[in-house]
Amino acid sequence: MLASEMIINHQEKAHAILKADADKILKLIKVQMDNLTMPQCPLYEEVLDTQMFGLSREIDFAVRLGLIEEIDGKNLLGELERELSALHEASVRK
Repeated sequence: MLASEMIINHQEKAHAILKADADKILKLIKVQMDNLTMPQCPLYEEVLDTQMFGLSREIDFAVRLGLIEEIDGKNLLGELERELSALHEASVRK
């Protein structure tokens, strides 16, 4: 395997791992909203803030290693934030 192929492989793996972590956060929040607490609950806010902070640190680390572009990391976080916002809005309308 050429070095450039290995770099691309690592970049693809990094992006897949970060996307999977974002999906886990979304699922966690869905479960919490469906079964445990309302979005106004401090526990909900704490879990969401902690998880989002952790993902942002993962993304920052991957960017610093050159595994993903900064814009891709921002897009991943932005997409997750939009999905979480839509989920929040849907729960408020219930």
